Amino acid sequence: MKMSMHHAVASKRPHQWLALTVTSVIGSLAAISQGYSAEPPYPTRPVRLLVPFAPGGGSDTLARILSARLSEQMGQTWVIDNRGGAGGNLAAETVARSSPDGHTVFIALSTVITVNPTLYKLPFSVEKDLHAVVMLAGAQYILVVHPSVPAKTVTDLVNLAKQKPNALNYASGGVGTPLHLAAELLKKGAGIQMTHVAYKGGSPAAASVLAGETQVLFGSVAASMPHIKSGKLRALATTGSKRAKGVPELPTIAESGYPGFEVATWYGLLVPAKTSPMIVDRLYREALKALEHPEVQKAMAAQGLEPEPGDSATMAARIKSETAMWAGVIREAGIQAR
Repeated sequence: MKMSMHHAVASKRPHQWLALTVTSVIGSLAAISQGYSAEPPYPTRPVRLLVPFAPGGGSDTLARILSARLSEQMGQTWVIDNRGGAGGNLAAETVARSSPDGHTVFIALSTVITVNPTLYKLPFSVEKDLHAVVMLAGAQYILVVHPSVPAKTVTDLVNLAKQKPNALNYASGGVGTPLHLAAELLKKGAGIQMTHVAYKGGSPAAASVLAGETQVLFGSVAASMPHIKSGKLRALATTGSKRAKGVPELPTIAESGYPGFEVATWYGLLVPAKTSPMIVDRLYREALKALEHPEVQKAMAAQGLEPEPGDSATMAARIKSETAMWAGVIREAGIQAR
């Protein structure tokens, strides 16, 4: 029996329709899947990296080390914007009020976001208006005295301060700075009294000790080492939970009879609170990649900085715990912003 040409053609049409339908469905599902998984273009223009202090400090130095690497990695220039003022609050508020599109980023010194909420009446909330992205690096301090001070250990210094309350003057880079708070924490732990002399920055504070105008300082390890080696300053201990890599022969203050003593600042990146999780994750991954680069690690080591990577949750938890700790120190010492 012969089949007509019309019937033969018609019999193929359902199969063709089915094949076309299946292909269309697969194509649609693939497009939908791609739409959900693809990251939005970022960054689409230069990224502004706000530094809370003037050029030359630790935040600025780290920002310049990382920005060069991030610019190369991400295909857009990272522009340094130094917004000093109000103890770092000006830069923090600028970021908190910025568009949450990942193009305005804050490189924060830990004390700006853990001390200032207690020390100042802030027009923004660190917890509600900023989002922690990544911890970058940490640095501890070194307790030094002028050579005229007859103390070679922390115990010697404490005994001297107990014999002559308030006779020793300690310098700091300003009220509420790490140099100030470290000394207050030692005073609290050792039960001693020393007189605080505040300067406008760590460099003038160090200069005052070098000149013998003040006698005690918690200084930067990197900046203090040349003066220690020349005999212009005497090092007693470092402030971290473990010995500093640059001076492994020096004990920590915790080892010197004050268990639990630790003052180590750290740096991290924050963005406005409503920034997309995809952008936050991209920034986190790019920052970790930059920290692993040999040139970045070498430049950081020269500044006494040690890589201390941590994710958003780790950083947020540390902000919370340190804010509570410093609030107690500030209240007990009666510290007030000037």
